[in-house]
Amino acid sequence: MAAAKAGAFVCHVDASKGMVARAKQNALLSGVPSDGIRYIVDDCLAFVEREIRRGNKYDAVILDPPSFGRGPKGERWVIEESLDALMSRIAELVSDNPLFVILNSYTTNLSPSTCGYILHKSLYPRFGGSVSSDELGLPVEESGIALPCGAASRWTKF
Repeated sequence: MAAAKAGAFVCHVDASKGMVARAKQNALLSGVPSDGIRYIVDDCLAFVEREIRRGNKYDAVILDPPSFGRGPKGERWVIEESLDALMSRIAELVSDNPLFVILNSYTTNLSPSTCGYILHKSLYPRFGGSVSSDELGLPVEESGIALPCGAASRWTKF
């Protein structure tokens, strides 16, 4: 939503029709112009493969893959088995001068350093840049601590 509100043209891809419907509703409630987001119900890897064949390029990519899922045509997604292949294709999908790639994961098996390594391995050889990774957490008001719930990693060209 933030990218679309800032004026970027966004392509939202999710294998779940229900999640795409929720994303559309969220955009409407957030005041995002209806022509600012293209919604696609598809398996993400299948979509990326098609975009590469079509020669389409993206200046930035934000990924928030599930731990496990099935695409609309029965495609199977297990993040520990599938993320490397997706990220290697993302490296081909981005433009020659990409701005950033962000990867969020709520999978307990993927630490911030693992997510960062995957971004570095996929993008650094072609583009250089740097990777930073952080733990995601939910704040607990009573104790003032944060409960760990995932990882976020960012590759940036600059």
